[in-house]
Amino acid sequence: MRIIYIMLNELSRLPRVVCCLGLIWAPSAAAALTLTPSDFPLSNPFMATIAGTPSALQPTQLPDDRFIDQDDYALSQTPDRHLPKSFWAVRKLHYRLARQPQAAPLIFLIAGTGANYKADTLDFLKKVFYHRGYHVVQLSSPSSYDFMASASRTATPGISADDADDLMAVMARILVDNPSLDFTRIDLAGYSLGALHAAFIAAADAQNPQFYFQHVALLNPPVSVLTSTQQLDRLVQVSLPNATGKDGFFELIFEKLSRFFHEKGDIELSAAVLYDFQRSSEALNNEEMAMLIGSVFRFAAADIVFTSDVVNRRGQIVPIDADLGESASLTPYFRRSLFCDFSCYVTRQLLPHWQAIHANASLVQLDAATSLHAIAPFLRSADYVSVITNADDLILTANDYAFLQDTFGDRLTVYDHGGHLGNIKYVPYVEKMLSIYND
Repeated sequence: MRIIYIMLNELSRLPRVVCCLGLIWAPSAAAALTLTPSDFPLSNPFMATIAGTPSALQPTQLPDDRFIDQDDYALSQTPDRHLPKSFWAVRKLHYRLARQPQAAPLIFLIAGTGANYKADTLDFLKKVFYHRGYHVVQLSSPSSYDFMASASRTATPGISADDADDLMAVMARILVDNPSLDFTRIDLAGYSLGALHAAFIAAADAQNPQFYFQHVALLNPPVSVLTSTQQLDRLVQVSLPNATGKDGFFELIFEKLSRFFHEKGDIELSAAVLYDFQRSSEALNNEEMAMLIGSVFRFAAADIVFTSDVVNRRGQIVPIDADLGESASLTPYFRRSLFCDFSCYVTRQLLPHWQAIHANASLVQLDAATSLHAIAPFLRSADYVSVITNADDLILTANDYAFLQDTFGDRLTVYDHGGHLGNIKYVPYVEKMLSIYND
């Protein structure tokens, strides 16, 4: 089963899969939209989401990290918070700052679900914008282990406005901690869940100006986080005729991978190898790919469930009096967390947290307050905020596409295919994204 673990690890590292939300594709969802034709080679949305953009179709002129003036920094946003000794690595929030040698525009980049500041997609976007002449700051998602422990006031991600406020506090602190950073303006971008956070940050800044953003790009955003996560949970509930339960599913994947690697002659797992795997006789079908994506997201959900429970001492996953010393095994608790999916997290931790602030509030009201619908008037009028997504994006429903079209109008670009973030490194996507930042 080691190869399954490796595969899950690789998929977790791939931004197209873990740094995002997902649901099963409805082909008619974007039927009424004006679509932008694309030559992106992966027409299957599941495969596009898993494998991403082939390296030959990515930009070729981006700088290597060796030629970027960058460093990782740390700041303390919650110095008085009591954390277990096993959380020693996340007592401070880390971020990455790439500096230009002269005055330049500055852009903050926000990661997707569960991803930290070192995520592959953020590093790619950093290179794109650094090549464009920007100072670049890479920020962890408020749903990531490190942000929850060291920067979130509540360690209960999912209240979009609160998550945005926490991010803005971090952004402001970064500017204070780097007084020599010579910037001419501030821009913003986020992908997947990070795109939703970017939207809420822009709306908050419009009301109480602090950063005065001039350009904001929302890359493959969800509209409703709760709807997306509910549909994401369904990905692990698909019926597989050749597998019984989750153990049977992993055995099925293991057998397919074993035959593939035996024929290939080595065991190296990467986006390119996954692409080759899907072109082989052992390729996964749609149901198997859906369950694989859903399983990876279940690990992301488990991280959120575990961390929120521990930091808030709720006792649902880890007993309040448990000793989580540096040498303590967290495996039993992580196993318990795996039985609680995103919907479980919402029901058992997020909604009660929301109701403690808003007495008798319903799940419907929580959804309304945390989705893009809550800031729709701002988004309709903010001509500096734009969206890029795909017609087969795995996180969007027909109603979501209708909302995006009605809200953003000609500031919405919908490629005819590409899955969820599968084409974010594709040259035409990158060029369209950069056009948002033209003065």
